[in-house]
Amino acid sequence: MLYFYIKALHIIFIVTWFSGMFYIVRLFIYQTEANEKPEPEKTILTNQFAIMIRRLWFGITWPSAVFTLIFGPWMWYLFSGFHHPDGWLAIKLCFVVGLYAYHLSLHSIYKKLAAGVYKYSSTQLRIWNEVATIFLIAIVMLAVVKNGMSLVWGLGGLMLFVIVLMSAIKIYKLIRSKDEKSS
Repeated sequence: MLYFYIKALHIIFIVTWFSGMFYIVRLFIYQTEANEKPEPEKTILTNQFAIMIRRLWFGITWPSAVFTLIFGPWMWYLFSGFHHPDGWLAIKLCFVVGLYAYHLSLHSIYKKLAAGVYKYSSTQLRIWNEVATIFLIAIVMLAVVKNGMSLVWGLGGLMLFVIVLMSAIKIYKLIRSKDEKSS
């Protein structure tokens, strides 16, 4: 019975963690774009986005990442006693490690923006924002389908999704560029 409560908490914190990661990069984009505005709009917007980013990052995203890391292994222990993971679980855990690396990359961007360093363009940040989507799809598919998915079909589907996602970003950029020129 305890297992199901731990599993529910694990899922809740995964959802809030992903929500934080999706939204934080949007805020990074808005802050980057606000930095290009004329004064006083620039200062007003960048200060407001800095507050929103700090609250989201340290109030939701980081705690959710930590609780996900606590409840995930606890759930695994209750279910299996930490026996050697199945093939699907080993692959999923590799994606989870990659997701934590992505999270740390977002922290690096957070620190740069907090210091007033705008290293990435809004387009680069839009692309980086989609990395979380790729991790989400890969991890959920592995957790749900498990051994029913072949590695070839799984990787092929993931690559196809990445191509569609990158194409959508390119199309969005073209539409936005046309809208800006017509304004």
